[in-house]
Amino acid sequence: MKKLLLLLLAFSSITTVFAQDITGQWNGILKVQGTQLTVVFNVNKNENGFSSTMDSPDQKAIGIPTTSTSYENSTLKIALANFRIEYEGVLGKDNTITGIFKQGGQSFPLNLSKEKIEKEKLVRPQEPVKPFPYYSEDVVFENKSAGINLAGTLTLPKKEGVFPAVILISGSGPQNRDEELLGHKPFLVLSDYLTKNGIAVLRFDDRGTAASKGDFKTGTSLDFSTDVEAGVQFLLSRKEINKKKIGLVGHSEGGLIAPILASKSKDIAFIVLMAGPGLQGDQLLLLQQKLIAKAGGAFDSDIERTKIINQKTFEIVNKYKDPQELKTQLTTYLTEVSQNNPDKPGSMTLEDYVNLRVAQVTNPWMAYFLRYNPEPVLEKVKCPVLALNGEKDLQIAPKENLEIIQKALAKGGNKKVTIKEIPNLNHLFQECQTGSPDEYSKIEQTLSPIAMNEVLQWIKVQTK
Repeated sequence: MKKLLLLLLAFSSITTVFAQDITGQWNGILKVQGTQLTVVFNVNKNENGFSSTMDSPDQKAIGIPTTSTSYENSTLKIALANFRIEYEGVLGKDNTITGIFKQGGQSFPLNLSKEKIEKEKLVRPQEPVKPFPYYSEDVVFENKSAGINLAGTLTLPKKEGVFPAVILISGSGPQNRDEELLGHKPFLVLSDYLTKNGIAVLRFDDRGTAASKGDFKTGTSLDFSTDVEAGVQFLLSRKEINKKKIGLVGHSEGGLIAPILASKSKDIAFIVLMAGPGLQGDQLLLLQQKLIAKAGGAFDSDIERTKIINQKTFEIVNKYKDPQELKTQLTTYLTEVSQNNPDKPGSMTLEDYVNLRVAQVTNPWMAYFLRYNPEPVLEKVKCPVLALNGEKDLQIAPKENLEIIQKALAKGGNKKVTIKEIPNLNHLFQECQTGSPDEYSKIEQTLSPIAMNEVLQWIKVQTK
């Protein structure tokens, strides 16, 4: 889904050493899949050479210690083994360092300067600007089963009456109420559009994110569905909301969560699945990895090698449910196949590399997702369903997933179903060229008006 580089956004430390007058603060902007992260290295000289700390202000991480550093012939080399990070740059006569940041086999330019570097200003013409022509209220509601408070925004049409309402459910990874990612705020744009057209909208920060309480890292899609359920209960308590016309709009993983709740709650009048999955998680990720790698120009041999390793890894996750046994089996297999893995940083031991991979696959969210098959739940959904995909979606492949969604709903006897594949749109429902995630941040458009209109017109029919 949307977390294409899970570790890159969970950055940590880097060190630097220079032979010239290298002490002081060095600044850079790391661009990762359209996200701009400020990187600051604070370099000090000591009796052993140089030491440094790293700041990542955007992630509120300051003074992070570094691991290993070398500087010879104007070439700086930095490594952070636990995060599979390596940096190599050359100090030029203009007192700037031109270099490459590597993580997990992927490379990104990162140049450093003693001057403060400003981020590129992004053009996002669809983002609404205050004052809004509707009511916007910051709200807090409680998930009693989890014992946490969730914070969000409720927008209401500026007129008297009771209104149909939707809850927006974000995709994978910790998202704020605007589903902010890669310089875009899709849920801000969508809520603005729907509310201007008479639909009340509740959008909220994922648990443990922004103003919401709780621990995101220990949650699964099932846990997150209880957060949405708490949102439904909150809407039921509001006098402005038509209690018989509350729906869910889920994007990506949100399109997996919406059916979970709709399959067991009579309070859900309809659901909209925007790039929602139909395939089981392991199969979905194998297809996603293949499509994105192919679009990125990877060699067929490398794609096949990665597929074989991941397929076996996922099979182990599906087979072994006991956490300790799962960890043992994964460690044995990944140690075997990682001996000469070109993705392993040279500064990282095999043991550390394998432990990192095992931790990634066995974290609660990933293990649940890999094992989760949406079909049985979809078969139990009886309310009206709109399932949309972009034709060029490489993360949730449209044909494979929409076909399964349609068949599962039909098998359960649900005839109130609309399935649509929208031409020329990517996973974020932007008009695009290739559908590659590399394009997301470069496209000014946040959400295609065509996609938003499809959602609005369908909801209007359901809420007459």
